[in-house]
Amino acid sequence: MGHHHGHGHGHGHSHGHSHTSNKKALFSAFLLIAAFMVVEVIGGFLTNSLALLSDAGHMLSDAAALGLSFFAIKLGEKAVSQEKTYGYKRFEIIAAALNGLTLIVISLFIFYEAIHRFFAPPEVQSTGMLIISVIGLLVNIVAAWILMSGDKDENLNVRSAFLHVIGDMLGSVGAIIAALLIMFFGWGIADPIASVIVAVLILISGWRVMKDSFHILMEGAPTQINSNDVKVALQKVPLVQEVHDLHIWTITSGYPVLSCHITIANNGIHDEILAQSQKILHDEFHIEHSTIQVEKAANGCPSPHGTCN
Repeated sequence: MGHHHGHGHGHGHSHGHSHTSNKKALFSAFLLIAAFMVVEVIGGFLTNSLALLSDAGHMLSDAAALGLSFFAIKLGEKAVSQEKTYGYKRFEIIAAALNGLTLIVISLFIFYEAIHRFFAPPEVQSTGMLIISVIGLLVNIVAAWILMSGDKDENLNVRSAFLHVIGDMLGSVGAIIAALLIMFFGWGIADPIASVIVAVLILISGWRVMKDSFHILMEGAPTQINSNDVKVALQKVPLVQEVHDLHIWTITSGYPVLSCHITIANNGIHDEILAQSQKILHDEFHIEHSTIQVEKAANGCPSPHGTCN
């Protein structure tokens, strides 16, 4: 009976490359958005536009999201220690959760402000509002393009930052439409309507990011890996009789981890079955970090909790 631990190193280079591109993308987008956010806050107060201020609020959360995401990746680079055996990689997910929470709080504040403006739409300087929103849209398009060069499909942190920017882009479109409606038709109410639309977008993206990060923090199985499929695949290995105590969870985005017990026939060769099992996990499920305990059927189950079945 043995307890073996396997870690594949096949994608070290590509992982390192996407890691560097994530860092560069996040930092460049952070500088761009933080700079324009200041312009939008000043413009929002000067033109008296809630749509601009709500977009600036979204940009503030964008800047915070991008800054926090960049900091999380930098922190994740810190070396593994005896106390923190996975290093600081999990902080990325905590950062994503904080981003999501911030988005929800900002959206509720915009709703509150917009309700007051529905009953008493104030004077809005539509020309200034239009110019600033158009520049805002261009800034967001550039930021989104920068983030697309990162690893947004694999990395929850980069994806949460990308969602912020897309929501922001739509917010700028809303502010442009509101400015045009005020300019040509004198519809002052278009300003709070545009800000409510922005708030709904912020709320949706905030909720999604919160849900995904909470799932990881609760050690939920990665959404792209079906634990039943993993079990079935491992049971197909010749001379494997049973797979139990199977746990799959995620340390941080793109870092799934597995542990399980495998019962093998008495004539099974421990190391061969272990190697085959880890190859299946790596090739079929992209699980590079696995700990597999292999036990002979004759020796019974060593689990103290009797969870062999």
